[in-house]
Amino acid sequence: MSKKNSKKQQANQKISKKKYEAELAKLQVELVKLQRWVQHKGLKIIVLFEGRDAAGKGGAIKRISETLNPRVCKVVALATPSDRERNQWYFQRYVAHFPTAGEIVLFDRSWYNRAGVEKVMGFCTYDEYNEFMRSCPQFEIMIQRSGIILVKYWFSVSDREQEKRFQDRIKDPTKRWKISPMDLHAREKWVDYSRAKDDMFAATDISESPWNVVEADDKKSARLNFISHFLATVPYEDLPVENIKLPPRQKALDYERPPLQTQRFVPEKY
Repeated sequence: MSKKNSKKQQANQKISKKKYEAELAKLQVELVKLQRWVQHKGLKIIVLFEGRDAAGKGGAIKRISETLNPRVCKVVALATPSDRERNQWYFQRYVAHFPTAGEIVLFDRSWYNRAGVEKVMGFCTYDEYNEFMRSCPQFEIMIQRSGIILVKYWFSVSDREQEKRFQDRIKDPTKRWKISPMDLHAREKWVDYSRAKDDMFAATDISESPWNVVEADDKKSARLNFISHFLATVPYEDLPVENIKLPPRQKALDYERPPLQTQRFVPEKY
């Protein structure tokens, strides 16, 4: 069977919403177990999310973080660098957000901006780009040698599916903010981004720090596949859960609640 026919068959066999929600619930329970293990062992984990615009990175990050403690699992999505940051060592502003013991950090885009948008849009010089491509593998090896677990994901979406998602965002007033002027420029430079991605993989897809590609045309399957892979990448054990017993509530004694009319209540419109 050809790759084209195989993908067409997969598109016709998309996972049902009911099965997706059931499988996601199971995986999110495992994520909570992983969280306990990370805290117990003092692990430090970094997960990078890269890919084209509308590839589903944000949705995948949300499905991981929504059931975890935000003090343990932190999402980092950095804005455009300031003038001060532009004059720092390139990796410096990312290192500032690295995890300490017992933390997981999810980077919604990362230092690979230099190999992607900065390269394609001309936001960095030729020398800066080449230096990044040389130093990035060494940087990531150094990260892992320090005891940090680093996992890299590339969310792959077809041009046809990306177009559909962009159109959906344009029509949905709650999602229009997701389309930035940079996203529109990126659409005009689809091939340039493809070349940049290929060059990036050639330089940074190394055995010590490999790229894991997630087929993301089907968002539901992509999320399940990604979380399942992530759980398998980081070995963990199911620690015993401490029994929680609620203590008796303090009795009122001489406490008297102030009159309700002294407080401002939100109008009950619904």
